Amino acid sequence: MATDGCTIPISPDEAPTRAAGRLPRLTGSEWALLLVLATVQFTHVLDFVIIMPLGPKLQGDLNISPEDFPDKFSSIVSAYGFSAGIMGLLAARLLDRFDRKKSLLVLFLGFAAGTLLCAVAPNYVVLLVGRAVAGGFAGVLGANVLTIVSDVFPESRRATAMGVVMSSFSVASIVGIYVGLEIAEHFGWRAPFTILALLCLPVLLLAWYVLPPLRRHLVRRPARGVGLAEVILNPRHLRAYALSSSLIMGSWMIIPTLAIYLVKNLHWPEAELRWVWLVGGVATLLTMTPTGWLSDSRDKLTVFRVIGLLSVIPVLLVTNLPETSMPIILLVTTLFMVCTSIRWVPVMAMITTSAVPHQRGTFMSVNASVQQLAMGLASKISGLLLVEQMVVGADGIAAPKLVGYPLVGLLAAVSMIAAVFLAGRLRRAPVVAVHGTPEMVAEPVVL
Repeated sequence: MATDGCTIPISPDEAPTRAAGRLPRLTGSEWALLLVLATVQFTHVLDFVIIMPLGPKLQGDLNISPEDFPDKFSSIVSAYGFSAGIMGLLAARLLDRFDRKKSLLVLFLGFAAGTLLCAVAPNYVVLLVGRAVAGGFAGVLGANVLTIVSDVFPESRRATAMGVVMSSFSVASIVGIYVGLEIAEHFGWRAPFTILALLCLPVLLLAWYVLPPLRRHLVRRPARGVGLAEVILNPRHLRAYALSSSLIMGSWMIIPTLAIYLVKNLHWPEAELRWVWLVGGVATLLTMTPTGWLSDSRDKLTVFRVIGLLSVIPVLLVTNLPETSMPIILLVTTLFMVCTSIRWVPVMAMITTSAVPHQRGTFMSVNASVQQLAMGLASKISGLLLVEQMVVGADGIAAPKLVGYPLVGLLAAVSMIAAVFLAGRLRRAPVVAVHGTPEMVAEPVVL
């Protein structure tokens, strides 16, 4: 990866192991911190992804007509993303002004309140508002979690740490979606949101008890405050924003409507949708952490480029599948989930090097906002391109199907290829001194 002549130093305790070609192991304190952060990520990731397989249930319960459903459902998904993007921009300058632990606790509490609003929503409009509230807090919360990982772990071990935290997506797919769909099947679609909101309380207490104060970035903050515009318009940051947007567009034009597509076009039984996320989640979980190790022991850019190009294949396959056997469908959807998930491990470790530590919280919040806005835009584009129509099948019987999925897949593939190119355009931030003290790469964990 090009560096503009800037390098990030290896901390003294890591130099011998790196020189010997070995990576230092995570300590017990570091594992404890990562597991708490992964649990926080699990809750808000689950809140976001659980809505996708519930699409067919929402259509009937909220009395949405087949003609309006693709657009209205994409609005439910995009409301989460747009709200997270706007909230992230508004909160960006605040993240670097407070102890990161305190910020995480406040944001997590707001997210729990938004999730509870979804649980009690009596109609489509209130559900839309609840998704916007939950998304607004969750977007900034996710940025804060990744900022903490970036502050605590040096670049030489950052991909491994990112892999552990980002495995929460897989766990949410394995446990959360499977259990959530079982609960929804017996108690209705509101029940998973109710249980998730209640689950947030013990997680909040766990984070308060386990996480140490995280405020070294406050000590190293420059005397002159950094303006939000300065962070947003920094050329290094703009490159990172472009890469993040391209990555999101490549997968989120497909993910929100995947369950609906499987049910309506490929006749996957609605009650068996859980297996798609279960198998895909297990496969992703098994590959996420090894991808982190590989990225830390090899060139991160090369690892990402290989995964990024391979991801194009399952994207084109999943959006052009004919009616076929369930094992083949399951194989393709699993490849899609694995490839589109593990590419985030090396790329997020690369993106975090674009900002200096005292700007990292602001940068990560803005970057998260860009991702969420891109997610909302991708969902809306997909909703506008897809149309539910009555189509006569080979058996001569007319049935509702989504029309336009191959075009959505083609646009997603183009975006993925663009991300491979944009990754090579990233630039590292220089190591600067604040108040006469060289910037440290990592903040030690003391529990």
